[in-house]
Amino acid sequence: MKTLKLTACTVALSLSLAACATQTGQPGPLGNGSTGSAGGSGIGGGEAVGTLAGAGLGGLLGNQFGHGSGKVLTTVGGVLLGGFLGNRVGNSLDRGTIAYNQQQTQVALNNNQPGQALPWKSPSNPQVTGTIVPQQVYQNQQGQYCREYTQNILIGGQNQQSVGTACRNPDGSWTPVSS
Repeated sequence: MKTLKLTACTVALSLSLAACATQTGQPGPLGNGSTGSAGGSGIGGGEAVGTLAGAGLGGLLGNQFGHGSGKVLTTVGGVLLGGFLGNRVGNSLDRGTIAYNQQQTQVALNNNQPGQALPWKSPSNPQVTGTIVPQQVYQNQQGQYCREYTQNILIGGQNQQSVGTACRNPDGSWTPVSS
């Protein structure tokens, strides 16, 4: 029951943060483009996606560090901080950059050795570059092959880092997992 309440609280906070996201037409952190990104090539929904993803990951991480009654505080703090950071990243990424990053993440998870970085540069926004560093493949309790990975995205000189886990699907693609 506590987990259900905590999950409901996390979702509510995530949606609240998404509502606060920068709207289309407002200047983004890297420029004054009409869509909220450098050069005006961004999308209006990137902030919401970044906010929700960041809030979800932040909440999961915060939940891992808290104990007892402090668990709720660390979870809420993780949601808020993750949502804020996710919003800033999402505000700067356009559709082409997001798609290219997802493609390069698949390449790194399929081909790179543990600890071997795959550098990438956005074909649609040269101010955005990054690296994807997959870790060792392991098998989870359901028998799926999974890998943790670290992403560093450099947006206009500011580095944003995230850590995730993806598991391999029967078709060979990788899907990010939340726990």
